Amino acid sequence: MARLLIADDQADVLEALRLLLKGEGHTTELVRSPEGLLEALAKADYDLVLMDLNYARDTTSGQEGLELLGRLQALDGTLPVVVMTAWGSVETAVEAMRRGAKDFCQKPWDNARLLATIRTQLELRAALRWGRNLEAENQLLRQERPEELIAESAAMVPVLQLIERIGPSDANALITGENGTGKGMVARALHRVSRRAAKPLVTVNIGGLSEGVFESELFGHVKGAFTDARADRVGRFELADEGTLFLDEIANIPPALQARLLRVLETGEFERVGSSQTRRVSVRVISATNADLAGEVAAGRFRRDLLFRLNTVSIHLPPLRERTQDIPRLAAHFLEEQLGRYRKPIKGFNAEALAALGRHTWPGNVRELSHVVERAVLMCVGEWIGPDDLGLQPLQGAPPLENMSLDEVEEFLIRKTLARCGGNALRAAEALGLSRSAFYRRLEKYGL
Repeated sequence: MARLLIADDQADVLEALRLLLKGEGHTTELVRSPEGLLEALAKADYDLVLMDLNYARDTTSGQEGLELLGRLQALDGTLPVVVMTAWGSVETAVEAMRRGAKDFCQKPWDNARLLATIRTQLELRAALRWGRNLEAENQLLRQERPEELIAESAAMVPVLQLIERIGPSDANALITGENGTGKGMVARALHRVSRRAAKPLVTVNIGGLSEGVFESELFGHVKGAFTDARADRVGRFELADEGTLFLDEIANIPPALQARLLRVLETGEFERVGSSQTRRVSVRVISATNADLAGEVAAGRFRRDLLFRLNTVSIHLPPLRERTQDIPRLAAHFLEEQLGRYRKPIKGFNAEALAALGRHTWPGNVRELSHVVERAVLMCVGEWIGPDDLGLQPLQGAPPLENMSLDEVEEFLIRKTLARCGGNALRAAEALGLSRSAFYRRLEKYGL
């Protein structure tokens, strides 16, 4: 069943088409002028437009309808338009197709041919949308590697229980914890056990988006919406339709745009940038942050009602220093990954290296451990990784600056500040005098 918009200035024609298409199971919206057609498109999303070329201004040339075709293309270049006229000619048909019409039908129409034309155009539109969404989804999936959720310590038992309990539901979840604790892995685990598992899990790093591209990334845009908008673009909400959208670093959403996100969470409705056409999606939202959102609400930087929508269920991840029991297995897991990547004849960690891993405070948590293991694989020249291969810098007392590169000094300062701030990236950024985006770029650079 499709939603069709029909435009004709004759009431009997509109009624005949409505009855014909109702018999096919389609729903129809009827308008009697070009202005009415444009108003309808501005308010809702349609699968196909069936329109007459001749209206009150000129009943024979089709010029009014041809001009309308150009405006429809500017609104949505993917919307299939089938044109009709009682004053058909080869020249008019060619011009209509040149201006964006997908097919042409002369009045009085043949019911079977008209229905076949509409059916073909609807199938082509569905295939086009599916192909575009699949390609965009594949591009996102190629950027991610599957990760195993390793958790055996007592501190992780409540997390595993919550995943098992709320995963199958559609409830929005807020995952909190220090930077690098594995919030993304928990989001993927929730999606895997949900009824939406067969649909896409789409991830957006809010901390990496500037305010200028935020709306376009989440909601998409239409061609010409801004200078670089050379084509229509599907946003992350549309890509995640019927699936799950993971909003990482949700505390970084600009205050001016929080209302738009709240509206989608409440109604499932939004508009692409540059369009007034309302679209609907069904998306489960999982968000994550290392910030104190209650404090952000108290400071007026985060909407209380948005927090309520995001925080149907809260899952807190403990830092790695509170789950040291998991370190040996996590390190072994990362070692197996890196050996497959670098193909070195390493058997494992010696006892001194394992002891050093257990003593480290891990300000960057699991993500830091992953990078430490990768560095150890690269530095190791024997069969067993030793403590020197790990390259762990103790936070008590700065090493001699003359022996450190500029990057090493910066990494050491960031680590020490993160440890002092309890792993809270936002507080650490403020203490170092860095913007959020600049600080997150450095965290990624140093594997924190």
